[in-house]
Amino acid sequence: MPFGAPPLPPNDPDATMLIPRISGVQGGNRWPVADPDVLRPYDALATRMMPRISASPGTAFGEGPGLDATGFHAPVEAPEKPAAPSLAKSSSRIAIASLISRITGFFWKIMLVWAVGTTVINDSFNIANTLPNIVFELLLGGVLSSVVVPLLVRSQDDKDGGTAYTQRMLTVGFVLLLIGTVVAVAAAPLLTSLYLDANATPAATGLTNAFARLLLPEILFYGLFALLSAILNAKQIFGPPAWAPVVNNLVVIFTLAVYILTPGEIVPTYPVDASQPKLLLLGIGVTMGIVIQAIILVPPLLRTGFRFKWRWGIDKRMKEFGGLALWILGYVAVSQIGFTVNTRVLTSGDPGGVTIYSNAWLLFQLPYGVIGVSLLTAIMPRLSRNAADGDTRKVVADLSYASRISTVMLVPIAAVMSVIGTSIGVALFSGGENTPEQAGRLGEALAISAFGLLPYALVMLQLRVFYAMKDARTPTLIMVVMTLVKIPLLYLCPVLLSDQNIVLGAMMVNSLTFVVGAIMGQVWLWVSLGNLRSRRVLGVILFTVVASALGVVAAVLAGFVVPDVGGRLTAWIKLILQGIVGLGVSFGVLALLKVDELSPATKRITRLIKRG
Repeated sequence: MPFGAPPLPPNDPDATMLIPRISGVQGGNRWPVADPDVLRPYDALATRMMPRISASPGTAFGEGPGLDATGFHAPVEAPEKPAAPSLAKSSSRIAIASLISRITGFFWKIMLVWAVGTTVINDSFNIANTLPNIVFELLLGGVLSSVVVPLLVRSQDDKDGGTAYTQRMLTVGFVLLLIGTVVAVAAAPLLTSLYLDANATPAATGLTNAFARLLLPEILFYGLFALLSAILNAKQIFGPPAWAPVVNNLVVIFTLAVYILTPGEIVPTYPVDASQPKLLLLGIGVTMGIVIQAIILVPPLLRTGFRFKWRWGIDKRMKEFGGLALWILGYVAVSQIGFTVNTRVLTSGDPGGVTIYSNAWLLFQLPYGVIGVSLLTAIMPRLSRNAADGDTRKVVADLSYASRISTVMLVPIAAVMSVIGTSIGVALFSGGENTPEQAGRLGEALAISAFGLLPYALVMLQLRVFYAMKDARTPTLIMVVMTLVKIPLLYLCPVLLSDQNIVLGAMMVNSLTFVVGAIMGQVWLWVSLGNLRSRRVLGVILFTVVASALGVVAAVLAGFVVPDVGGRLTAWIKLILQGIVGLGVSFGVLALLKVDELSPATKRITRLIKRG
């Protein structure tokens, strides 16, 4: 409406209606993306433009679309638009697929321990199986997740719908991955030497090299899976990329089942016989899981009408993000330096240290994977939009709210985990070739590192805030400081601890590093954004720590009433009883204290109970 024009009558179709935005949970989000603690000013009102009703010469006589035969206004049906994918359904399906993927992935890790124990064989396999992920991240992984994916969405505005750009990206990505895979397989002994201590036995070195040659071809297929997933997600197709890892895990589970039933065992002698049937079965079977994971995305992509064509050259939009990509690669490279030192320290201790560490780390991440990732998935679009708009106040509100929810949900879990860690290890990992003592050490590693769960979640949240502000340099600099703190502490572990306890020290150092990273990230964000409403966050942390301490006391007392009926059975009883009592008391106290940040979870549980 032109400035100075008289106001339009209320029934005018061009009138602007101010409709208050409804706060709370938006449809389809697993977590609320609005902080109810923030008082919304006048600019939080949504402005809705009502569509003009086109008049025709016959409307005055009741013949047009605006009037019915009696001359009264008839309901106007809006023109049909292509239905957008339901965010609620998409989020729910992705969450279900992610949960099943984590469960099946965790199960095959347990099966591997059952099959070979926490021995030099498992250590060699774990080191070799980690190498494809590391090389992929250095080649393309970090850039793909942080730089290229947004460009795919923007390219859809091109005249060809982004087809040429997508073809160019696939061409460049495939060639880069293929070259990297060939070089990595050829240099397998050099790569494994980075992660093995100088005192490692020749048999361990030879076995690791043999596994590496079988597993390093995964690099190509990890990259293809990431590229195809990005293309499908940009086209609003989420199901196949979410379920493909489940198929991969099922292939590995089948491989391990065949492995267990196959007579014989892998003999770690020097020189290692790389033609041993069980060695080939394990290496090729796990690699085939990644191959199938990538290949099953091809049919869904073809159904979208996309056809691949070799297209050479670098798109100008990739060049624009070159500096950002270099910082991200720097972040990955620095983190891998820390991981390399960590692995070398672990291999200097008792055999099985790498396996114990990797499985304890998997358990450590599980609560964050279920709670933290879903929270970040829901809040990231809003956070990114506010950062793009330069609305610092709302960015701070999003950061504060996500920090408080993470605190309320993860601190009680971490506290109880420190009590039942040993029971978790014995209950899940003892059996087959793995003794209860070895499984108990895995649980101890989990328990001793549980305090780092919340700092880890906060570091992941802070990184996303920096990336939302198009700042890739600061996360890399924070990672440099974290690594500088981590490496000397890791090298102290063999000096101060016995070979058996080096893995416990490494897990504690890992958690301490996240504490340093969380503090640094908070200070850096305070410098960048100003007041972060830290007083409210600290208040929630205080309430949650008190509630969690009471939960720990209750869990410990509950453990005294459990009779010793046998190693694994006793562990299961303690795990269930202490877990229920500890978490029940912790969250019960938080509910009695009426901590607002607990309401999203309680409301969701209430809805699930009512549906049941």
